[in-house]
Amino acid sequence: MITASLKNYRISPRKVRLVANMIRGKSVVQAETILVGVVKKATSPLGDLLASAVANASHNHKIEKATLFVKEIRVDQGFVLKRSQPMARGSAYPIKKRTSHVTIILAPIEVKAKKQGVRGKKATKAKDNK
Repeated sequence: MITASLKNYRISPRKVRLVANMIRGKSVVQAETILVGVVKKATSPLGDLLASAVANASHNHKIEKATLFVKEIRVDQGFVLKRSQPMARGSAYPIKKRTSHVTIILAPIEVKAKKQGVRGKKATKAKDNK
């Protein structure tokens, strides 16, 4: 399992999830092309995180980039910076500046063997009876 993580990224998790949902389940090559085309602030750090995970795969596990896909990408809430803005009559309005923790997990693409068709099973049974 190849992982990479980004901690305390200063954007709300809700905004990061918009981009994360676009690349979930895609191959690494497809995910990179999606991240290049999307106009969101979270695309640059997620692209760097994806590149880091690919580098981990090639260096630690000797797996090529073309054989990987995004198995899981998780965006969790980090700590919240609490600020306040002055309001009327001496009161204060609270402002929450949220942060995100992003974890990406890559896995190699598994090639499934072809199943034998119905005709193939009947043909083998007929040969066995002779």
